[in-house]
Amino acid sequence: MGIISRMLHRYKGGDIFFVFLIAAWFLLQSSCATLDISKKTPEPALEPVSKKPEPAILEEKPIKPLVFRSEDYVVKVLQDGENPPVLAKRFLGDEKRAWVIEDANEDIAFEKDQVIVIPLKQENKGGLRLDGYQAVPVLVYHRFAETCESSLCTPISVFDQQMRYLKENGYRVISLGTLLDFFEYRQAVPKRSVVITIDDGYKSAYDIAYPILKGYGFSATLFIYTDFVGGGRIAISWDQLREMKSEGFEVGSHTLSHCDLAKKKEDEDDQAYVARIKKELLVSKQIIDKELGQDTMYLAFPYGTYNQRVLRICDQAGYKIAFSVKRGGNPFFADPLALKRDQVLKRDINSFIAMLETFHELSLR
Repeated sequence: MGIISRMLHRYKGGDIFFVFLIAAWFLLQSSCATLDISKKTPEPALEPVSKKPEPAILEEKPIKPLVFRSEDYVVKVLQDGENPPVLAKRFLGDEKRAWVIEDANEDIAFEKDQVIVIPLKQENKGGLRLDGYQAVPVLVYHRFAETCESSLCTPISVFDQQMRYLKENGYRVISLGTLLDFFEYRQAVPKRSVVITIDDGYKSAYDIAYPILKGYGFSATLFIYTDFVGGGRIAISWDQLREMKSEGFEVGSHTLSHCDLAKKKEDEDDQAYVARIKKELLVSKQIIDKELGQDTMYLAFPYGTYNQRVLRICDQAGYKIAFSVKRGGNPFFADPLALKRDQVLKRDINSFIAMLETFHELSLR
């Protein structure tokens, strides 16, 4: 029994090998007794003695990977190779929805044997809480260069620093398609969502911004005025726009000639003014649709200006989202044809961070 005790003591450490040794020891003793039975004088039968059964030695069972599942949630123990994209594809049907799992498990390391929760149903599509509501900031850039003099030009080093800040601080760059779903209350968006836009159609969007954004796993929407595209060495080309679109970037209209839609020209009467607005909005959309094989639904107003007549024509033309350059974020209940954007004009990181407010505190109790 001393041997068995020592074995059991060792087994408490969890080594299944010692369970095998215990079983083998019992089998050996039984075998020896059978071999020696003919040499021994039979002993008188004894009355059975009532004994308390010894506690069974239980093998430690591995933790089940799936702990609980309902219509709303899965509780799971992570296995090797399981990360948010893998789990999102398996349980949510789309690896791009990895953010749903990440947002539900904030401050949790996705490591083997970690228990996590996977929401299976869309919750709080409008980002509303008792203490406020979610808002999505939209950033707008124009052109990029090694060194810049104009405030509308962003130095390469500054742009890279800003994108690195977004990446390292958990911001997720979403598309305008995703933003539209948010406005139409079809889909929630990540808690720290941000949209990146680039206006006008300068070639530096392709030469400089494009590789930096791709390096961080981000995309952007380019708002182009079609008279400028392919117009010289500083202008982006249609082939470059096609390439960027194939990599997940979006392209919207910035009108035909980048004129101010909210002001009549000196020689315009009311009829001529309306005709110009329609041409700027409709023809630019038709050109982009033809060149890129798409239904262009996104617009940025030149100079950020518009009026109610402009908004009506936008709606008639089929635009679903339109931007000014008024500062601030956009909640789901914002007018999608009069959205706000922050122009990135200053180069210090604190000014950039101030634009990234994704939650507005407001007591709804």
